[in-house]
Amino acid sequence: MRSYIIHMSSSTARRANAEQLLQDLPAAELVEAVDGRDPAQLAGMAVHSGDLHAPAYPFALRPPEIGVFLSHRRCWQKLVESGADFALIAEDDLAVSPDGLARALALVAAHGRPDMYIRLPVKDRERAGRVLARDAEMRLLLPRVIGLQCICQVVGRDAAARLLAATAAIDRPVDTLLQMHWVTGQPVHTILPNGNREVAAQIGGSTIQARPSGGRLSREIKRALYRAQLWLRPQR
Repeated sequence: MRSYIIHMSSSTARRANAEQLLQDLPAAELVEAVDGRDPAQLAGMAVHSGDLHAPAYPFALRPPEIGVFLSHRRCWQKLVESGADFALIAEDDLAVSPDGLARALALVAAHGRPDMYIRLPVKDRERAGRVLARDAEMRLLLPRVIGLQCICQVVGRDAAARLLAATAAIDRPVDTLLQMHWVTGQPVHTILPNGNREVAAQIGGSTIQARPSGGRLSREIKRALYRAQLWLRPQR
């Protein structure tokens, strides 16, 4: 299995962690991240204001979110073109537990298929709808509601092709779109616990800056209403 690490070469604060991931992940290579502020890198991608799919997304996409989305699409495209069955796709603020990663990848090897998308999240927040396999406390599961963040995942070739076809135009962040399995046609599985950690705070902070503080209550209400609609469409 190859690994693709999304990293912007100009991000010197994150370089050391990206180089550590080159050692920690199987057959790893760096994939240059898309700069969402550079119009030339966005050519050919239609970006909408949360109105492509239902429920509508209540916030405008920001340049860093566009860049992250297109960076993942770049990795999906590389996987499809490689002909490999799977690739591990990671963001450069990931830190792994070698034992946890080895056990998780063993579950993927035993139970994964090229049409699967399997998250290895840093937060244990998803409620299992169905457990497919176990290794002691570690579970490969189909969560009822798909969690946020795309810091680490194993993506099958057929899943990558399906997601590329579903995202010729975008209107919300990539992790938010992935929650919409009824739009993408792509079920999303999860392996928890897995030992992964996020180290953004130790290497310069998130590349997706916090939203302005003004109107915070309004945003929280909109976010809660949006999430409530996701709970009405669980994976089964």
